[in-house]
Amino acid sequence: MRDEHIAREARRVYRRYAEEFVEALGLCPWATRARREGSTRVEVDLGTAPSAATAEQLARLGREPDVLVALVLFPRVRASRKAWEREVSALRERLGSSACFALAAFHPDARPHTESAARLVPFIRRTPDPTVQAIRFSALDAVRRREDRGSRFVDPATLDLGALLASEPPRPALHERVAETNLATLEAHGLGRAAALLDAIHADRQRSYP
Repeated sequence: MRDEHIAREARRVYRRYAEEFVEALGLCPWATRARREGSTRVEVDLGTAPSAATAEQLARLGREPDVLVALVLFPRVRASRKAWEREVSALRERLGSSACFALAAFHPDARPHTESAARLVPFIRRTPDPTVQAIRFSALDAVRRREDRGSRFVDPATLDLGALLASEPPRPALHERVAETNLATLEAHGLGRAAALLDAIHADRQRSYP
């Protein structure tokens, strides 16, 4: 019963983070659509670190083509954020080249540093419990193609490819564009308000777990 309670509450407080913070502020280009279309899977791992069983779980989800985004919650992990990032990196290596998901480490311990968009990313990933986010590579590719698709007309008869390349430097990578957009969004919303919301969700977690 204790395990069932922890698993149920872990899912509930994660759902608050996903819907009240990430989706409400538009901080992820695929979160809302994937959830509404039933393409998101949330799992709970009651171990104290990712294991071979975690890798097998992700491999199994990878064989389900309808699963585009998977979240594995670890309510019993007590590792620091840096240690957790190493754990997820080791899990990534365990999955190897056959993996069909890109993995990211989310952790409850992060402050809102705004010196750069990249430094704010851990704060946006401040889930109630240490979490592994897995996004199918094909879903990332689809977002990249959609965002990179231009609408400007170019006349082939007058095209100067060298001048075109010189005047239009390559666009930043998708994760960099998302990070820059999220920084602007949170600054407009108010970092204090965002931090207070996450604090409230984490306090809910503390009250709910035995």
